[in-house]
Amino acid sequence: MKLAFTIAPGRGETNVLLAEIAEDLIARKVRVVGTVQIDTDRGEDRKCDMDVMVLPDGPLIRISEDRGVGARGCRLDADALEGAVADTEAVLALRGEQRADLLLVNKFGKHEAEGRGFRAAIATALERDIPVLVGVNKLNREAFEAFCGEAAEELPADTAAISAWIDRALAP
Repeated sequence: MKLAFTIAPGRGETNVLLAEIAEDLIARKVRVVGTVQIDTDRGEDRKCDMDVMVLPDGPLIRISEDRGVGARGCRLDADALEGAVADTEAVLALRGEQRADLLLVNKFGKHEAEGRGFRAAIATALERDIPVLVGVNKLNREAFEAFCGEAAEELPADTAAISAWIDRALAP
């Protein structure tokens, strides 16, 4: 089983790191499927907009709800996230030359911790012997570890280390 995860120390750093990894993989003609998250700053008094790019080439889906200035609580648009999951699963199901080489999931977050989101896609990829790289939210690390047991390898939040793992995972 080829499953790895990473947790970057700063807010939003895992998103940036995995987007760089995805960009490199696509440039190298690796058929990467999944999502990367793009956060757009909206100013000091507002939360950022959260979008996910469904890999390899879109669509871009807004997964945050604008609940106004000062709003608290979860801003995730669960239906939008499930749309990204469905798009990913459709690409993951392709066979032959269109078969995925790697599944990249931007975050194992609250939605996945509660049993939804990308959990089934991760399981499907592993069943099909497709390597999986996951960004894990610090708050949901315990849930991720409960989901995958000891099967996942933790990687440092470092482009070179992650790229080396991917190269090993993709080797015949």
